[in-house]
Amino acid sequence: MGGYVALSFAERNPNKLKGLCLMNSTYKADDNARKALRSRANKMVQTNFENMVKMSFSNLFSESSKTLYKLKFKAALNEALKTPVQGYIACQEGMRIRSNKFKILLSLGCKKLIIIGEKDPVIDKENLLIETKGTTIKTVIFSEGHMSHIENEAEFLHSIMHFIE
Repeated sequence: MGGYVALSFAERNPNKLKGLCLMNSTYKADDNARKALRSRANKMVQTNFENMVKMSFSNLFSESSKTLYKLKFKAALNEALKTPVQGYIACQEGMRIRSNKFKILLSLGCKKLIIIGEKDPVIDKENLLIETKGTTIKTVIFSEGHMSHIENEAEFLHSIMHFIE
């Protein structure tokens, strides 16, 4: 959710930023299908928290990544399971009601980077690339899914360090 928080901060404080990176995140609002999915998830999590978190988290990784990064996957899942039910619900609701921030991102005078996973089931990569083409928003695409800091660690570190420099 860091991307959503960063975009809200940028909207209120555009002159305080030297750069903004959306890692496996988007500036887009949820479409109606995604909003409905988040509402259903919030109902289900109230009675079956652990299974819901495990399923949601597992869907962020490609099948090969779940095996290849088994220890990191397990450690990250254990952190996710520490989230209170109310925290999970609040996060889902926050994502469900967020507005499209493309114009905010585009208007920022700082460096902008979006990191996307080729196999990311959450981000609409094709439309994002079309919308950002010819803008000051740089995009980087890694080979795996929604968890670039785990699935593409070396490439991610190289890209983010270059962006920070």
